[in-house]
Amino acid sequence: MTARVPAGVPTEGPDRRGMSSFDDIYDRPDPRAYFTRLAPLEYRIPHHAQPVFRAAVADLARRRPGRPVTVVDLCCSYGINAALLNHDVTLDELYDRYTGPATAGLSRAELAASDREFYASRRRPEAVPVVGVDVSARAVAYAVDAGLLDAGFAENLEAAPAGPALAAALAPADLVTVTGGLSYIGPRTFDAVVAPSGGRVRVVAFAVRPVDYRPVAEALARHGLVTTASGRTYPQRRFTGPEERRVVLERVRAAGLDPAGREAEGHYHAALYVSRPSAEEAGEEGN
Repeated sequence: MTARVPAGVPTEGPDRRGMSSFDDIYDRPDPRAYFTRLAPLEYRIPHHAQPVFRAAVADLARRRPGRPVTVVDLCCSYGINAALLNHDVTLDELYDRYTGPATAGLSRAELAASDREFYASRRRPEAVPVVGVDVSARAVAYAVDAGLLDAGFAENLEAAPAGPALAAALAPADLVTVTGGLSYIGPRTFDAVVAPSGGRVRVVAFAVRPVDYRPVAEALARHGLVTTASGRTYPQRRFTGPEERRVVLERVRAAGLDPAGREAEGHYHAALYVSRPSAEEAGEEGN
């Protein structure tokens, strides 16, 4: 991780220009509509994030022995990242589960009960506590009921500070994760999430190009975190149609980025950013 944080199209906050809206699938009683809607679009970023988040947890466990690593997943929706982090399951298996006949006829309560059994049987020995934050109360409630989140909070940190219960849950955080949510959240959210830990937390974020990550990196720097970019991009999902593709390609080029081999092939691409405490960056933390 040595590349500087690249420029994007400058914005005053979360930027969703040109993006199709999926707001409706984040406010359902359970995740079946979410997976059904996203399957044809080949939504893959949680799959790409799975080994990255697991590696970050393992590294933090080595650096900070003697206590469990606590993860805060932003824009957690139905707990997909928690499912992939803590369980022997793949994203493709989740697509099959939630779009297939085995769960089609179940009520919300029956599905949650089935999910608790499903995930419990696949729980990894090295599973860690996960706190989820999302504006969708129903999605967060389902993730808690299914046993994916140890605690869940339906709060909009772009609009208001963290409530006392959420602030207390954020204080022991070691790792903050987010996949794609940078189109919805910005520096205000990261200020609210990082502050309770006293700048001890690591942040691993996937942001679609050309969302400008610099305001977030600057906010994290005020808490003593150093941000680097991997230089690699990861396909997130297919464009919903020609208009979304046209607008995104325009934005990519306006940011001085080359869409060849990435967005030009018909997919959003996400960049990976890692922010570490300056002491950790210098190799002083841990052991």
